[in-house]
Amino acid sequence: MLISVDPSDPRPIYVQIIDEVRRALVVGTLSAEDPLPSVRQLAGELRVNPNTVSQAYRELERQGVVEVRRGQGTYVVQASVNSSQRRVLARDVAERALRDAHRNGLDVDELIHALRAATASQSRKRA
Repeated sequence: MLISVDPSDPRPIYVQIIDEVRRALVVGTLSAEDPLPSVRQLAGELRVNPNTVSQAYRELERQGVVEVRRGQGTYVVQASVNSSQRRVLARDVAERALRDAHRNGLDVDELIHALRAATASQSRKRA
């Protein structure tokens, strides 16, 4: 599983980890019974404090997305993703794109135009 965090993102690192796990569920790279990396392993890969990863895993457990199995690790328990969760993911992506656009001096119309152009470009590459 590929989890990445962005130090320049205004969201706390543990929230970015939570969002990355939820994204992996939505896109299907994670499913029920899949193990997550150990706290130490993920902390080492991301170069963050292990407490940060623990905090993310605790929150995911509280939300019913994962479960901690003593002596075995942390496993995904919620594999089905409903349309509500997809809408939340889409809203989060849109909010991050909008924040980034504003930071770079772009307005909403310019962002929408760029998204449409990128979509068209991707469509041509696939064809």
